[in-house]
Amino acid sequence: MSEREKYDGIRIVKISDGTVIDHIRAGHALEVLQILGITGREDNVITLAMNISSSKIGRKDIVKLEHRSLDDHEVARIALVAPDATLNIIESGKVTKKTRVELPDTITSVIVCPNQRCVTNKEREPIKAKYEVVSRTPPTLKCLYCWTLVDEEDIIAQFTE
Repeated sequence: MSEREKYDGIRIVKISDGTVIDHIRAGHALEVLQILGITGREDNVITLAMNISSSKIGRKDIVKLEHRSLDDHEVARIALVAPDATLNIIESGKVTKKTRVELPDTITSVIVCPNQRCVTNKEREPIKAKYEVVSRTPPTLKCLYCWTLVDEEDIIAQFTE
């Protein structure tokens, strides 16, 4: 039996309360953790599974966060790096709500415009960066002030730097 076959059948322990982020594209779970500001030094249990077999998408990552719920801003950021992810809210060991992350049509103050000349990057201007979602998979955004296109690679770079 190969190493991969040995671990494909591994079971991940249930959590009693918190959030499970499932169906993250394989290899992107660490980016999700960075988006959420999770370092591993928190008191609550965090379970990370990467490159798990999935009948729907081949391979996927999973992040389980005990005693943690996500706000809309965090969900929008996750949707940028894991557009097919699902969120499972767990209460008393049971899934009480299951939703897909979804990018809204416009996003405000989630990332910085990469165009240094954009008005949103001027210290004296009280304007927040605002983007139109041009593509959801892969995510591509268009700044509504300078029309700069921001692709998935640029988005991920902002979350992981």
